[in-house]
Amino acid sequence: MSSDYFFFLQTDDFPNCYMANGNFTQVTEFILTGVSECPVLQIPLFFVFLVIYGLTVTGNLSIITLTNVDSHLQTPMYFFLQHLAIINLGNSTVIAPKMLINFLVKKHTTSYYERATQLGGFLVFIVAEVLLLVVMAYDRYVAICNPLLYMVVVSQMICLPLVSLTYLYSFCTSIVTSSSVFSMTYCSSNVINHFYCDTVPLLALSCSDTSVPEAVIYISASTNLMFSIITVIACYFNIVLSILKIRSSEGKKR
Repeated sequence: MSSDYFFFLQTDDFPNCYMANGNFTQVTEFILTGVSECPVLQIPLFFVFLVIYGLTVTGNLSIITLTNVDSHLQTPMYFFLQHLAIINLGNSTVIAPKMLINFLVKKHTTSYYERATQLGGFLVFIVAEVLLLVVMAYDRYVAICNPLLYMVVVSQMICLPLVSLTYLYSFCTSIVTSSSVFSMTYCSSNVINHFYCDTVPLLALSCSDTSVPEAVIYISASTNLMFSIITVIACYFNIVLSILKIRSSEGKKR
């Protein structure tokens, strides 16, 4: 069987593909398998995840509102907490609405560019969340270990650049990673075995060499993870040491 005939078969099997350069099919739409393919479970799962998403939105919006309105919460710690709520809200909103829609419809197709947008948004928020947790750990370290210098080291002039750099770095990481993933050729299948667009299920569908995007993902993920884990552990280790050095029990409780 000739290679041209094989790829024509692929086009017939996957209607959301087109012929490129006359010898392979290019995917233009993807299909998400979702949380479960069982028809009986679609409506119950829809309500379960709708409640979870509703609670997530309500909780994070409450934190954002309270930290803006209450003058007693205008401190660096609550400033970082506010942005953590914004990130959590964005992360859940990138994934949940499309997942909820797929519970109610039979055809789970989504466009190529919609998948790229979802992956990019997911990466922005997940990287920003990891880095912001590092910033919050450093904030607690300074507050407990160097309380007299706290308002100098973690002032408003410092907090805003820290958060801005967190968003900027996560955006750059998202652009590099998602660009490397979607620079691949997808022609073998358009069915993503997941309920949202992620890097690993996407690369599994690629019919070209995935060594470059895999290296980008591995280096980025391992660097971010190791940096955040080491920094958070170091901060809280020093916090514990500082607490143990306090002689009075009342001081330790504080």
